Amino acid sequence: MARKEICALSLLALITALALPAASASSDRLTDLKSLISAFDDPRMDSDDLAFYLATHGFNATPMGSYVEVDLDGKFHKLTPNGSAPGLGDMTA
Repeated sequence: MARKEICALSLLALITALALPAASASSDRLTDLKSLISAFDDPRMDSDDLAFYLATHGFNATPMGSYVEVDLDGKFHKLTPNGSAPGLGDMTA
């Protein structure tokens, strides 16, 4: 798939995710997020791809340049794609 198509799909998924009600920020959602980003590796994933991936899994994720901001019921978590390191990204609250 061409980069232009991926960006268009990412934008569409992001708009859809933002239109949905925010997910509960229980510890289960945080655990789900951590499990999701550690499930596999993709060294080519950038912040747009990571935001798209998270949005398609029900998270309110927004690309913010070199990182992704995930809103779990008002608490924001910063995820940075980590290239060739294990997992999809590193997370900070």
